[in-house]
Amino acid sequence: MNIALIAHDSKKELMTQFCIAYCGILSRHSLCATATTGKIVSEATGLPIVKFLSGSQGGAQQIGARIACNEIDLLLLFRDPLNPKPGESSDTNLVRLCDVHDIPVATNIATAEALIHALERGDLDWRNIVRS
Repeated sequence: MNIALIAHDSKKELMTQFCIAYCGILSRHSLCATATTGKIVSEATGLPIVKFLSGSQGGAQQIGARIACNEIDLLLLFRDPLNPKPGESSDTNLVRLCDVHDIPVATNIATAEALIHALERGDLDWRNIVRS
């Protein structure tokens, strides 16, 4: 599966810890991320990650384009709901694209853990059937 990672500044450490904890599962999939998130996670885990531009420079839009082209199977978007940023509209657009294209998306650690366990069990394999 192709998994995209995006984390707001205040959630980058949480994303890194999440990826460390689930490195074994994530290593069996293709990962992409916005620039800083990808750099931090890759350095901490050793996982290969395709890095796009930073979120503020269009990285979220690059990931959005991949979602629209059915090139992303799962989005982990750790956002800070208490400190909205100017890029908040791009987060809303990403979630909307995931809804349109039936892409599972997690915006917090609890949902991310549920999805990663489902991924490990093979419960998300239905995406390959739907896309065929």
